[in-house]
Amino acid sequence: MSRKIIAILRGIKSNEVLEVAHTIVNAGITQIEVPMNSPSVFDSIKLLHNEFDGHIQIGAGTVTNIEQVEILSDIGVDFIVSPNFDSKVVEATKKADMLSYPGVITPTECFSALNCGADGLKLFPASLLGEANLISLKALL
Repeated sequence: MSRKIIAILRGIKSNEVLEVAHTIVNAGITQIEVPMNSPSVFDSIKLLHNEFDGHIQIGAGTVTNIEQVEILSDIGVDFIVSPNFDSKVVEATKKADMLSYPGVITPTECFSALNCGADGLKLFPASLLGEANLISLKALL
């Protein structure tokens, strides 16, 4: 059974990443994200890519600049998640044939990101939205 959620391995160390990832994958989760502010993030992502390439989607979170996108593309990640919407990051991500999920909070940011080519949106920080705002955004999108 596949579950349509992304497991975020915040703070994971490279010596822990494979054991944790196997547990997650065995539970049916097929998308794993390692945030850029995790220790040894590139080592962890390389280990995941070498172990699971083609079997699950591997992504990086908290990606904020083009240089990170280029390094992650070379490693072979499948998707990029950002805490903000930066058109240059989205464009570089799409040019590298990866999925792009920028962080947005306003309707203007949502439409700008989607018009720039984003594959989906990360509502961030979602805790600021509240139920009424989420319902309004859903109606627009």
